[in-house]
Amino acid sequence: MSKSPPPTAELLRAQVQAFSRQVPLMYALVLVNTTALAWTHWNIAPRSLTLAFPGLLALISVVRLVIWWRARNKVVDDAHARMMLRQTLVFAGLMGCAFSAWTFSLFPYGDAFSQAHVMFYMAVTSIGSVCCLMHMRAAATLLTTFIVGPVAVFLISRQNPVMSAIGLNLVLVSVTMLVILRIAYRDFANLVESRRDLEQRQAEIQQLSNGYQRLANTDGLTGLANRRQFFERIEAAIQSASETGAFAVGVIDLDGFKPVNDAYGHSVGDKVLIEASARLTRDHGAPLFVARLGGDEFGLIVDADLDHDALRRLGVSLCDALGEPYCLPGVTAQVSGSVGFAVYPQAGVSPELLYERADYALYHAKQNQRGAPVVFSCEHETAIRETGVIEQALRHADLDKEFELVFQPLVDVRRHRTAGFEALARWKSPSLGPVSPAVFVTVAERSGLIAPLSLALLAKALQAAATWPDDVRLSFNLSARDVVSPQQIERIVDIIQASGLNPKRLDLEVTETAVMHDLAQAERALSTLRALGAHIALDDFGVGYSSLSHVDQLPIDKLKIDGSFMRGLTDAGKRRAIVKTILDMCRNLELDCVVEGVETGAELALLLPLGCEVVQGYLFARPMNAQAVDDYLLAERTATATGTAFADTMRAAG
Repeated sequence: MSKSPPPTAELLRAQVQAFSRQVPLMYALVLVNTTALAWTHWNIAPRSLTLAFPGLLALISVVRLVIWWRARNKVVDDAHARMMLRQTLVFAGLMGCAFSAWTFSLFPYGDAFSQAHVMFYMAVTSIGSVCCLMHMRAAATLLTTFIVGPVAVFLISRQNPVMSAIGLNLVLVSVTMLVILRIAYRDFANLVESRRDLEQRQAEIQQLSNGYQRLANTDGLTGLANRRQFFERIEAAIQSASETGAFAVGVIDLDGFKPVNDAYGHSVGDKVLIEASARLTRDHGAPLFVARLGGDEFGLIVDADLDHDALRRLGVSLCDALGEPYCLPGVTAQVSGSVGFAVYPQAGVSPELLYERADYALYHAKQNQRGAPVVFSCEHETAIRETGVIEQALRHADLDKEFELVFQPLVDVRRHRTAGFEALARWKSPSLGPVSPAVFVTVAERSGLIAPLSLALLAKALQAAATWPDDVRLSFNLSARDVVSPQQIERIVDIIQASGLNPKRLDLEVTETAVMHDLAQAERALSTLRALGAHIALDDFGVGYSSLSHVDQLPIDKLKIDGSFMRGLTDAGKRRAIVKTILDMCRNLELDCVVEGVETGAELALLLPLGCEVVQGYLFARPMNAQAVDDYLLAERTATATGTAFADTMRAAG
């Protein structure tokens, strides 16, 4: 036979658990059978054999029964289990010997029926006890040896054919039972070991599951919670808000991160994100949960009932922490942060709505208060509703009928001529009336409606420019979504080629913000347009994410200095120095340069000595429709012989 498994800790505990149910039954069987045997011999045997000795054995049995009965619902440790099983083995041997001695002492008393009862008692009690001890093979074997063996020898030695047959039968039954018990014990041990293995595998699976759960809820780069866990925590905060009061959701991202990532590589960018995560998780004076939502965007949950002023102070602390220099090996990077907050329940009662409101506040901060905190307010709610109305009107707008273009001249002040016109969109909605470009362009970009709008307006602009003199250029603005979409670029190329306008007369303007969304794709897109013959202009240069690396990396032909530098130019020497620096840089790099926002002769008079050649602004003309452009050009040609129009302007500038 194969060797049985060793008694592991699990097997010991399983044996104790089984015995706590079976041993009380064994002792109950022994008590009943012993009482019956003592009663049938009460009048024929001495009191020492019918009362004293069986009474002592019965008392011990009762004590053991109570001990095991109490153990049935207890959880025992390995040492205690081993001790209880060792006691069971000892008591099995001692009690077996004691009961065997008692029954042999009773055998001489009484007639054949009394002797048969003694033999029946020995056989039934021993077989029943062995069955109850089946989960401990050693105890069952020991009990069989001390009771069944002597009884069988005794019966066979009586030289009575009947008793000899009973003895041999008892031996056969006992051997059969031992074989069955051995198999049962082996199966029991294997079952316990299998259950242990199953529990170990389940524990391993649970550990793996917990690991996967942690991975599923954790950002791999920073170790922070990820987007999934962020929204789960918002949901949990909403569920417990009745007890904890209000809380706030925040969205914060890094201003200027992408230029750092593009200039120094992803490894430096990753280090910046890791350091930014560490700075956000500092103690900022409020219970703060931080998650990385993706890219350079982080989510915040402020688990405290803070008023707007306290939230702004917290936001300032966060932005200040992010604005500290990032001193990395070989590189010192500088980025900043903007943050938007939304307070539960005023701003929303669902995770999605709270996030959207916080994101809107962040967008407002980046548009108006970059590097500062903004808390979502009633004014923002009103703006969202108005934006929603505009978006719906825009979705149903007839782009050909409702939108028109106006054109503002770009004037070459050195050659006294109009170099070109910038196309500017205007929208007159049947339901809303005139809508500001600053509003509908922003709505179109955020809603994804800018692509069809850009194509429709570009076709109109090209059609209008085809009627202008060949030396007059057209400037047209492309949005961020135009630049990052290869499919949109293909459509733009098709429209330009179908228009019949020489692409060399076309300037396509992009902002630095637009190209920063995907610098590599922007470079491919602008190179495609430049290969067509169009010139590329970088608009609003000097604000936002201005970086000389963009001038170097991108296929740029022209820079447009943002009009904000004109405000206060006459009184600000530093601004004049900045404008002169940009103009000098353009000359050195052989780039054209346009100064926007020139509104007064005094501003023009300051620009001319700095080397400015092309300007755009109200000083020369406000945006005009296509018919007015024709009239403007006609008037310019008429005045060219005398230079009257420009002479008047120059005198005003002087």
